[in-house]
Amino acid sequence: MSIVSSIQKKVTAALSALYNQPFVEKDFQINLTKPEFEGDYTVVLFSLVKLLKQSPDAIGNQLGQELIRLNAGFFTGYNIIKGFLNLSIEESYWMNLLQNNHADIGYGKKEMNGKKVMVEYSSPNTNKPLHLGHLRNNFLGWSVSEILKANGYKVIKSAIVNDRGIHICKSMIAWQLFANGATPESTNTKGDHFVGDYYVRFNDEYKLQVEQLIQTGADKETAEKTAPIMKATQQMLLDWEEGKPEVIELWKTMNQWVYSGFDVTYKRIGSNFDVVYYESNTYLLGKNIVQQGLDKKIFYQKEDGSIWIDLTADGLDEKIVQRKDGTSVYITQDIGLALQKYEEYKIDQSIYVIGNEQNYHMKVLQLICKKLGMPNADNIFHLSYGMVELTSGKMKSREGTVVDADDLVDEMVATAKQHTEELGKVKDFTEDELNELYDILGLGAMKFYLLRVDPKKTMVFNPQESIDFHGFTGPFVQYTYARIQSILRKVAGESPLVNGESFITNDSPAEALLKLEKEVLVLLEQYPAAIEHACIEHNPSVIANYVFNVAKTFNSFYTEHSIANAETAAKKQLRLQLATMTANVIKSGMQLLGIRVPERM
Repeated sequence: MSIVSSIQKKVTAALSALYNQPFVEKDFQINLTKPEFEGDYTVVLFSLVKLLKQSPDAIGNQLGQELIRLNAGFFTGYNIIKGFLNLSIEESYWMNLLQNNHADIGYGKKEMNGKKVMVEYSSPNTNKPLHLGHLRNNFLGWSVSEILKANGYKVIKSAIVNDRGIHICKSMIAWQLFANGATPESTNTKGDHFVGDYYVRFNDEYKLQVEQLIQTGADKETAEKTAPIMKATQQMLLDWEEGKPEVIELWKTMNQWVYSGFDVTYKRIGSNFDVVYYESNTYLLGKNIVQQGLDKKIFYQKEDGSIWIDLTADGLDEKIVQRKDGTSVYITQDIGLALQKYEEYKIDQSIYVIGNEQNYHMKVLQLICKKLGMPNADNIFHLSYGMVELTSGKMKSREGTVVDADDLVDEMVATAKQHTEELGKVKDFTEDELNELYDILGLGAMKFYLLRVDPKKTMVFNPQESIDFHGFTGPFVQYTYARIQSILRKVAGESPLVNGESFITNDSPAEALLKLEKEVLVLLEQYPAAIEHACIEHNPSVIANYVFNVAKTFNSFYTEHSIANAETAAKKQLRLQLATMTANVIKSGMQLLGIRVPERM
């Protein structure tokens, strides 16, 4: 139990004893005491004034005395300042926290709770490489999965690959027209980039043909519909749906090129999945469900044969669920897949990491699933996130202006190399060690920058700013971890160090905590609560902000107080424990974000 939860329970019990009526934790608020006042945690009294019909000072004095009477070994004193009850915590609490947890690499994480969650993320199209938007999506999905695991959930990471449709056929037609049999191998090109180039080539040719038709007298709408390359693409889609062998063979071949490329990118960015669904296998799902909906009069059929649902009474629109030719639409496929996920894994929650442009679609999906009485419909959760742009503006894949994930990763690693070399502290590294360090720093900078922002917010990614070793960045946190490891190695001499256990005892130092020592400890105590908060909010930025504050606070402490040359042996012991626990928490928190920390830099 966190100290805040413990104080809440103690305050609730004291209020009930004092005023002979029930209280709940929502009746008051607990905050950290402001630095300018004496105390550790503060009870905000104003919400109790109306209820108890007494002044804040009167309530504060009665509550403070009762808390100390009931919890003499926990609270050591109190003071009241303008409606705020500031409580001081017995120092042994902090000492015991440090002694019991400084070497615990699992500190803050919960036991398995028996519940299963599926997190769906990435959702790429097989007509182009992963881009910057996919990076935010992958980092969010992967991190939320790890945060859920840390809170005791069994997590199934999943992806749905959009591997069919008109956009796929565009790349296929362009390859037939312009490739002359070229392959990724023959051109020494990564497979997803190779296919993506033909998607861009299609649109270049399509624009050219539309312009030519307009010049011969056609209006724009007619030109767009009758351009030869578009008509050929539409025919290819029909051929695919009919299972024409040569079309299916080309489709499989080009998709495999893309999958091979995706695998390289996923491995490099540290993204992985337990199960992958393919739209080509799921697009027929939901047809039986449509019939069931008709039978239950949840859906209705129009005169042209198309099937709809009327959601106007729920504040939404009418929605088509099956076309007049009997083919399903995206929402139908999604309904079918939602049911398949549940039937396969019996999940307690299904989380969809999808951009906020799909907010309406996801509302409709969940509402239809509820109306159909599908199991787990109430536990569909849309982790909606804002778009990410570069400082140069928006990206457009049709025009070839998208920033490919691979190119961005390469740029980040190169920038990490440049910044590290400028600092000039890695002259004793081998070439392999340097390359690994640049990779750790470059990817860490990008992940931290993309995850430090609340997912709901649209953001601008600035590569140069993300790798600043002195700002609110991944490299700053990574450097702090490496700095602590360097300190511990020096104090330990040349002996190996594993979580501090090789030279740090579990003896609780007897000397009182100094202000900055306590500030670090108070923050470390909050790690379990931060993990829980990040889970409840499905928000990795909670962890990113937390580990940054830990790193910043430790650096402030270390600027003022030596570890190796501490004033006494007891102080040295305490600070070794403090440094070790800080390093463990930073490493653990960064792992939840998918970020590695270097042992030296």
